[in-house]
Amino acid sequence: MRYVSTRGSAPVLGFEEAMLAGLARDGGLYVPESWPTMTAAEIADLAGLSYEETAFRVMRPFVDDAFTEAEFRDIIARAYARFDHAARVPLVQTGPNDWLLELFHGPTLAFKDVAMQLIGGLFEASLARTGKRITIVGATSGDTGSAAIEAFRGKAGVEVFILFPDGRVSDVQRRQMTTPTEANVRALAIAGDFDDAQARLKDLFNDHAFRDRVGLAGVNSINWARVLAQVVYYFTAAVALGAPHRKVSFTVPTGNFGDIFAGYVAKRMGLPIDRLVIATNQNDILHRTVETGEHRRGSVAPSISPSMDIQVSSNFERLLFELYDREGGAVAALMGELGDGGFALAQGALDRLRAEFDSASASEAETSASIAETVRTTGMLVCPHTAVGLHAARQRRGNPKVPMVVLATAHPAKFPDAVEAATGHRPALPERLAAALAGPERVTRVANDVAALKALITEAAAGEAVR
Repeated sequence: MRYVSTRGSAPVLGFEEAMLAGLARDGGLYVPESWPTMTAAEIADLAGLSYEETAFRVMRPFVDDAFTEAEFRDIIARAYARFDHAARVPLVQTGPNDWLLELFHGPTLAFKDVAMQLIGGLFEASLARTGKRITIVGATSGDTGSAAIEAFRGKAGVEVFILFPDGRVSDVQRRQMTTPTEANVRALAIAGDFDDAQARLKDLFNDHAFRDRVGLAGVNSINWARVLAQVVYYFTAAVALGAPHRKVSFTVPTGNFGDIFAGYVAKRMGLPIDRLVIATNQNDILHRTVETGEHRRGSVAPSISPSMDIQVSSNFERLLFELYDREGGAVAALMGELGDGGFALAQGALDRLRAEFDSASASEAETSASIAETVRTTGMLVCPHTAVGLHAARQRRGNPKVPMVVLATAHPAKFPDAVEAATGHRPALPERLAAALAGPERVTRVANDVAALKALITEAAAGEAVR
């Protein structure tokens, strides 16, 4: 399996090289040269298997010979050993044919653990073979950062710097990034919003001399391995609900488009997905794109679902590559227009987008009402991001005979203020996490300036290398 850039002019790489590179040299994102498929019989054979075995079967064609079968199975087993549910990502029924897919049973209580715990193991195995040192820099709107720090804390040969927008994550999200004591992980509070953090991250990667000097690697959802790991739970959920003998629909709360693009990948592999519903909060660039065909940036409005406070959805570039018949030059031109504010989709591309996706957005009031409605009808507390998904699923429900699965992306205790305001009930933080967050915080505040970031990272990484 080989990987190509969405912008068409970067070197073609194998899985391990693409994983370690993160962002392609031409600024694009890596995608498989072709999509492997599973037959209906192969999908049916997933029924009753463990999450780990399903993960191995779904991901193996993409990983190819980068890791031996025994290595890859061991990495998968260790990745999910710390999840607190035997099913890893259990389904919970919320209506006659409506379900939540709980993705928050990992160590940081968010769906990012599903991919990040796997990536931590993949990176560790790769670095152990080569003896290399790498510097991971990531940008987060909340959950990616804590998941990355948890996955890489204390690991040899890895320095981790996580950028998060100062004052725009929940207290729990912040403390998950700032209380770990391991010297190789650092939380950087950047002045600005998530789009600023993500833009500075891309600036770092696009300075190739700096990138090579510090051994820069990325674990944001720009990294193909992140998206790949998320493909698995679409298969486990759909098969549990009758696939391949019946279709299943999914609604996905999303800001950066990576989680729902994983669903698109699953469908390209042969999973019988009926509809993929994009659920956005008031930062609704993705919903507006589906509605109007115009992909235009606005200003980021802080919300009670902060992990979705994004106006530049990086992984949408991967879908553009498919919508434009894998023409890298066309994608590069569109991304250049996005830098100037936005672009209009060609009619053929818009028709293809609408053939695969529905969308809906939720205002702040609608998000709070969805949290309240869920506890009233099911007795379950949900996080604001999940509530956005539930609202969108009701708006775009479609055929009631087709199961609708909403991705529950985080534990409600990560956003206690919003949940309490909507329901009067304050969700308790699980004991295992509450104890870990009680210590002092370590955080460095940085300007929204790439030169300042380069200086900080170079100094810190060099200091660690000589210890």
